[in-house]
Amino acid sequence: MKLFIKNMVCDRCIMVVQSELEKLELNLLSVELGEVEISDILSDEQVKLVAARLEAFGFSILANKESRTVEKIKTLIIDLIRKKGNYLKTNLSDYLVQHIHQDYGSLSSLFSEVEGVTVEKYFINQKIERVKELLVYDELTLSEIAHQLHYSSVAHLSSQFKKVAELTPSDFKKLKTKRRRTLDSL
Repeated sequence: MKLFIKNMVCDRCIMVVQSELEKLELNLLSVELGEVEISDILSDEQVKLVAARLEAFGFSILANKESRTVEKIKTLIIDLIRKKGNYLKTNLSDYLVQHIHQDYGSLSSLFSEVEGVTVEKYFINQKIERVKELLVYDELTLSEIAHQLHYSSVAHLSSQFKKVAELTPSDFKKLKTKRRRTLDSL
């Protein structure tokens, strides 16, 4: 049985979900971002118990296909930016179609309807949050960050950063309290 889980955005999320489901003595076959496969079929009571346990950590079970598709889009984008360094051999729309096997027009419409923001805007927001994270770590120069996230130039990164964050990257670095948002709130 597969369960689709909302707000799983990192390896730590996978560890938390796996740990909590093991505490419920479920036979897990796999735990991935947004998806858990269990060897047994769960009763409605067991699903409610799993949902309650996961909700304590900010996760929720996705019941309908549309919600699962939107969460899959979000997971693919987050994974692309965080693990694959935002490197695409094709454009974002082709990347999503290749992994979800639905036409991009319907994916884009569904995403916008459910999230209230376009896929492209969500992608940019995720990239800027990654830039903020790297700026806070203060280990890379802005030029290195631009290169790592495949921006065409530092000027392009700075321009996009200012549109989204309403600050320049250097102004952001000077802030005492960094204005970062959690990935699941984007």
